[in-house]
This record gives sequence, structure tokens and C-alpha cells, in this order.
Amino acid sequence: MEEKGAIFGNAVKQMEKAFKYVKVSEDAKKILSHPKQILQVNMPIRMDSGKIETFRGIRIHYNDARGPTKGGIRFHPNVNLDEVKALSFWMTFKCAVVDIPFGGAKGGVVVEPKKLSKSELEKLSRGYINAMYDFIGPDKDIPAPDVYTNEIIMGWMADEYNKIRRQLSPAVITGKPINMGGSLGRDDATSRGGFYIMNEIEKILKLDKNKTTVAIQGYGNVGHHLARLLYDDGYKIVAVSDSKGGVYAKEGLDPYSTLKIKEQNNMIDAVYCRGTVCNDLDHKHISNEELLQLDVDILVPAAMENQITEKNANKIKAKIILEMANGPTTIEADEILSRKKVLVIPDILANAGGVVVSYFEWVQNRAGYYWTREKVYERLKEIMIREFKNVYDLHKQKKVDMRTAAYILSLKRIVASIEAKGTEEFFKK
Repeated sequence: MEEKGAIFGNAVKQMEKAFKYVKVSEDAKKILSHPKQILQVNMPIRMDSGKIETFRGIRIHYNDARGPTKGGIRFHPNVNLDEVKALSFWMTFKCAVVDIPFGGAKGGVVVEPKKLSKSELEKLSRGYINAMYDFIGPDKDIPAPDVYTNEIIMGWMADEYNKIRRQLSPAVITGKPINMGGSLGRDDATSRGGFYIMNEIEKILKLDKNKTTVAIQGYGNVGHHLARLLYDDGYKIVAVSDSKGGVYAKEGLDPYSTLKIKEQNNMIDAVYCRGTVCNDLDHKHISNEELLQLDVDILVPAAMENQITEKNANKIKAKIILEMANGPTTIEADEILSRKKVLVIPDILANAGGVVVSYFEWVQNRAGYYWTREKVYERLKEIMIREFKNVYDLHKQKKVDMRTAAYILSLKRIVASIEAKGTEEFFKK
């Protein structure tokens, strides 16, 4: 019996809550309870000092019933098998909930990327592809950026794959630089998908966005793009944080100025900048834990897994949680939030905008025909709104939380693909 770690075990329990609402064969249950393939490698890299350092890499194909697997690669010191299994599991359901023809995968390298030079980072990126070459491909498994990886790293990886194959294969990696076959609109796709969903919630709940306060935990690519989109639309961003801590400004923050200071000083501060002059706003510094407990209308966890747990869920005052991180809420916390009637927009739906536009990039690469930014946004909006409405309708019809509704919808789609090949009942006849 395969051992389930805490994060992966939590992920499987989220799926199992939906079993009573969907007819799932025992065959499908068994297939969906375990990853299909796991590859672990050790990569020797020549460092700038001349020494060899060995880095551990992981790639998991969770399920490919609906198409080639898709999922990011993260560079982080805490990457481990349990986490990557859970992330590949969530990717399987994320692709299904937005109805794109991919299965789920994920990968990572155990490394503190901030300690590497640019040359060492390039060697590690190329080394990962060299080790994983037979495990990926445009019709097999398509990687993308994730935590502490970006379009430059994806460009190195795509280039390494091309060198090994001795031909151009742009569809093997998504999230690439535009000049290497990347898609316009990929840079803020994850955040924009969440923003489109927030616009629909605004209509349903009749929110006055000018009075709606927002706190965002995590101020990386996803967090700051979402802050910008909400701010430009009239929402009041009162708190943001990163791994070092955050700031709270009751009168509201300007995310453009906040990002400028973070890039200059490598820390978050509450300022308002006009040109090169920045002035302090009335604010206080807070921890990530304190941010989660602020008296705000919307809470956005956009950092790492397991941030909202049974220890702090009762202290959360927000009425809406938009999960832009993967797995930020434990199953025990879900129960508490449900009792408190907090509307939780689950990760597999809320942050699916990135994989939708990655799918668009893969399609464009294969067709050799590239879309305008406006066309990308238009198609992304269409998919995110359509599937949000499908999940919201199930949430109302079945009287279940939004996460369970999202799993019901995605389960139906995945199970249909698995069972199309036959079930135990079919072979018994």
C-alpha cells in the first residue's frame, strides 16, 4: 500500500468528499488514488567554484486519461515527494474543471535558487531537462513555470530539449519567452483568471467594490498581478505580504508603488510613489499569520500550501477566500470555514487561468499561428466564467461547498475518460 504524506493525503480526501455525488467505478477510484508514474533523479552540477554539487529532481505524471500531462516545475528547498504528488493530483483536477484536454503532472528540484549564480541556475535548468528528457514531450508531458521558476528558465529548458532532440519542438514547454514561442497574456494569466471569477462573485453577491477590502498573502507573480487587477478595478487592497512578512494600511495600498519598493529594497513597505519620489503611508508591519486574520472582505492566499488550518480557521474574518495558491487550506479548516459560511473559491478553479493560457500556448505552438493578447484574454475569460458558473450551480444544486462542487464537476469528466476504456462491470459480462 502506498504511503500518503500529509499534503497528498489531504488532497485525496478532498476528492473523496465528492464520491457520494458522482457515480465512480471501483476501477476509477483505484486509478485516481495513486500517481501513474514517478521519476526521481540526482543531477550533478559543476558550480562556479569548480566543485560538483548534486541536486535532487522529481517529476510525476498523476493521470493522463484526458490527454498528455501538464504541470509546473518549482525550484524550492522544501520540494519533496509528498508535495509534488499532491500538486500533480491537483493539476489533474484543475485541467478537468476548466475542461482542457490535459492530465496532471508536476515537478521540482530541491534547491535554494537565490543562492545560485545565473550560470549555475542555467546549468541546473538544463540538467533537469537532460535528466527528464524521456519523461516529457509535446504529446506526453508539458512542463511550465511554478514557484521560483520563470520564462527565462523555461527558455533554457526548451532550448535544452531542442538540442537533445536536434529539432525545434516549441510545444514541449509553456511559459516560454515570447520570442521562443511563448503566448501573449501568459505573464498574468493565473491572476487574470482569478480576477474574472471575482468579477462574477461581485455580481452574484452585489458587492460594492469601492468598499470591498482585500488582503493578499504572497506577493510574487500571482499576488502582485492580482493586486494590480483588483486595484485598477476599484477594489481596496489593504494588506499584502511575502515570505518575510507584510504590511497593513487601513486606507489602502497602491500595488504599483508596493511592488516598486519590493524590487528596489527586497522588502514590502506601504508607500505611494509619484515618479522617483516615494512617501510612507500610515501602516503597520504584520506577519503572514496576522494577515490571514485581518478583518477584510476578501482573503487571497497566494503563497504556499497549508496556510489555513484548523488552528487559525476560526480566527479568519473574511467572508470570501479566493485560493490563488495550491492547497492553501487543509480539509479540517474547510469544515470550519463551511460552518462559518465563508465562500471559498477552491484552488483548482481559482488559479486555473495559468494552465488555460498554457494550453493556448501549446495549441499556438502546434499550429504555428499566434494570437493577439486580446484574443487570449477573451478566450480565457470565456472559459473561466463558464466553468465558474458550472461549479457555482452545482454548489447551489447539491448544497455543498464550492470545493466539493469543483471536484464533482472535474470527477465526472475524468471518470468518463477512464471508464470509456471499460470497467469491471463491462468485462464481467
